Amino acid sequence: MRHFYILKTAGFSTAEDINKLRQFIVIAFFVTISVFLQTVVLNARGAPESFADLVEGVGSSVVNITTTTKVEAPVVPRGVVPEGSPFEELFRDFQNPNSPRQRPRNANALGSGFVISSDGFIVTNHHVINGADQITIEFNDGSFRDAVVIGSDENIDIALLKVDAETPLEFVKFGDSDISRVGDWVMAMGNPLGQGFSVSVGIISARNRELSGNYDDYIQTDAAINRGNSGGPLFNMDGEVVGVNTAILSPNGGSIGIGFSMASNVVEPVVKQLKEFGEVRRGWLGVSIGDLNQDMADALGMKEPSGSIVLEVYDGPSKDAGILASDVIVMFDNKEVSNSGELVRIVGDTTVGRTVDVIVLRQGERIKVSVKLGQRPTNKELNAQVTQPEPAKPNEDAIDGVGLSELSDSLREEYGIDPAISGVIIMSVEETSSAYENGLRKGDVITDVAQKPIGSVEEVEELVSSAKSEGRQSVLLLVRREGQPRFIVLKFN
Repeated sequence: MRHFYILKTAGFSTAEDINKLRQFIVIAFFVTISVFLQTVVLNARGAPESFADLVEGVGSSVVNITTTTKVEAPVVPRGVVPEGSPFEELFRDFQNPNSPRQRPRNANALGSGFVISSDGFIVTNHHVINGADQITIEFNDGSFRDAVVIGSDENIDIALLKVDAETPLEFVKFGDSDISRVGDWVMAMGNPLGQGFSVSVGIISARNRELSGNYDDYIQTDAAINRGNSGGPLFNMDGEVVGVNTAILSPNGGSIGIGFSMASNVVEPVVKQLKEFGEVRRGWLGVSIGDLNQDMADALGMKEPSGSIVLEVYDGPSKDAGILASDVIVMFDNKEVSNSGELVRIVGDTTVGRTVDVIVLRQGERIKVSVKLGQRPTNKELNAQVTQPEPAKPNEDAIDGVGLSELSDSLREEYGIDPAISGVIIMSVEETSSAYENGLRKGDVITDVAQKPIGSVEEVEELVSSAKSEGRQSVLLLVRREGQPRFIVLKFN
């Protein structure tokens, strides 16, 4: 009755009027909810009505890059045309060292970049400027300036350039790529196909993509990226650079909506080092590592294949600290290690010379070792050999279906085995055996069994027998084939 009274005082005096009002309220309620939900959805998408304000705010910092490289003309070998041939006169020009056709020519390449400071520092890709004799920067206002290379890092394909700036330049800042989410709007800018300043938008399609490098951490986007976009920025909606456009996946060389930008949180520390040192100084453990699979984890008594397993230990930090081949690194500097790629990135970001705690899993026990990181050498310098135990006296076979022998000087010479490598060599493998099925082959050198270095057949037999007596279904072997280390899980019948 009270509700009836309130409605009545509002000018409604009949039951029919009340029913109409109730219907109106219900309709109004659902309309309000519908509008509210649409608003929430639009806000969740974060899609602006226009990107024009964003373009105007950051566009002046994006530049086109043109490189010039001198290329020697190809030399046509003499005698390719028989004497007296109608083409002899034509090819004589090519063979004449004074002919204009033999002079070096200039090859041009195009790319993109972006200004990161008012005094003229510019970021681009390493491959855009690699080998260039001259680098010219074109700014959005149509002006040109020559640039010099401050430093570059081939590992993540980043270069830092510098131009002389008479007046302060418009520049952009790096954002935090780690907080970018799949589905966020992003905008790419650059010089696609040499067409000049161009903008494309899309979303982040995926995160943490790896292509081919040890330090890869790419953002995948469907924003159109083409040739010439290399080195250009990928912006978030706040106008911050969250990626450097580097590569595309395409069957025809054009954009199909799968582009890759190196994440800013990888790029920014590298740029700082290039600016300070002219080179990148990455931490180095001094090991060769790999990932575990479930079979390897089972053989090591692990519940899941987590961590990074050591294949080789070079002369350097890890060897000095006592890390061994077959150790599984599960923690580095109080950070959990899930795979080898993650470990490489963590170590690379750690200051050279710093001492850190490393937790390794060795024969079922977690062992802490303290490692003073060195500076990562070039790939050409990574030729140090692994120190292994001295070989013992010969003995008989220890693995079913496999003929083993200690390494002698004659066997080393016959199979090309380095004197620094110790272990036992496989002389024969029955093709019907479990060992052959698991991947063991004649000529393989077994250096470790169950994470223990071995130097004799007796040690192999003892470790294999011990694993069987403990009820294990397999044992992990570290073998070398043609000098290269690999892990093989030997399963028992």
